[in-house]
Amino acid sequence: MKVMVIVKANADSEAGRLPSEQELTAMGAYNEQLVAAGIMLAGEGLHATARGRRIHFGGAGPQVESGPFAPVADQIAGFWLWNVRSLDEAVEWASRAPFGSGGTLEVRPLISAEDFGEAFTPELQQQEQRLRELLEG
Repeated sequence: MKVMVIVKANADSEAGRLPSEQELTAMGAYNEQLVAAGIMLAGEGLHATARGRRIHFGGAGPQVESGPFAPVADQIAGFWLWNVRSLDEAVEWASRAPFGSGGTLEVRPLISAEDFGEAFTPELQQQEQRLRELLEG
């Protein structure tokens, strides 16, 4: 199963504080463990919401809002994409992440083709497969 591990923002990440060399070293070692175990598919940090935009849909068309966005605890500072055997395994790995006090991770399973049921027609499945092949291309 694939899961997204969401790194929740905090006051430091929203202030634009980037990790120290020591923090980067610890995260690099952790990421090496994830890769060696065949779990990590992707992972990135995100700039503070002050550098972002939100697009709201409805009414007269899309409306663009500039950051920063509040509340801080609802924001995302980074993510990993993992391939694990179970949600329990993802929680086990996430619990080892080198975050200190104030760090919060959220683990969420990705939706799979089977979750869509009959709405995911054979034609839509073929389209999805074609797009995935183009991305891997």
